[in-house]
Amino acid sequence: MAYSVRPAGSGRPLIFDRIGNRTADSRVAVPRSVPLVNLHLINDVPDGLTRRARSFVSAHGVKVDVQPVAEHRQWWLDREIPAAVIDRMAAYQERWGGLLLPPASRYDGGPKYFDPDSPEGSPSEGWWFEAGVQRTAVPYSFMIGPAGEFGIHAERCTPLHATVEGWVESVALTYHASMWAKHITKATGDDVDRIALDAYEPVREVRGLADTWWRGRDSLVAIHSGEAECLSFPRARTALIYSGLDEWGLRGGVGS
Repeated sequence: MAYSVRPAGSGRPLIFDRIGNRTADSRVAVPRSVPLVNLHLINDVPDGLTRRARSFVSAHGVKVDVQPVAEHRQWWLDREIPAAVIDRMAAYQERWGGLLLPPASRYDGGPKYFDPDSPEGSPSEGWWFEAGVQRTAVPYSFMIGPAGEFGIHAERCTPLHATVEGWVESVALTYHASMWAKHITKATGDDVDRIALDAYEPVREVRGLADTWWRGRDSLVAIHSGEAECLSFPRARTALIYSGLDEWGLRGGVGS
């Protein structure tokens, strides 16, 4: 006989036999109860963000209580998770743990809040861990990659941004562009390839990989390819064009 549990912060159930041994390959999530959520104002915004993103996090973000990674270190070590991976999870939690941002425009809002869990991987392929539980019912988990990438995982791991900072910058820029644009146009699937970006420059602070931002003379273009790549579904590729922007709309708050 086997049974399954879905620990808090886990994107899928863990399968155990009747004596408590895992019987299927799955992420090594800590079996813990759902904690009470206590909200706190953010006193210290993580460094390394643009002034725009720092202002966004300070004004719209809150912190929730999360369980320290150190409390479960031995539990993961006993399940052959390398100590270096647990150290990475602890460092991620120290910097980002408990941060709850307003919903992103894509990926059904992104993680509910940042909280590491569910490490998985191998010495040859590298190790990923969960960035935070899903905000809504999406068919993938949000993950942190071997080099600190922020991405999603379903059929495969797909990095969206080279760093967590890139994801935060992208969310902040979405809110900024939405506020100042005179028009917002959406393109999907093959229509994304018809957007001429020759006169545009990459918005470097988002550290784009599968998801990128581009700045033109009076517009910003956000191209979201993560779901298309992760789920092998090209029609999910989406671009949002924020047009009619002045200089503040294009670059406001970029400075550190």
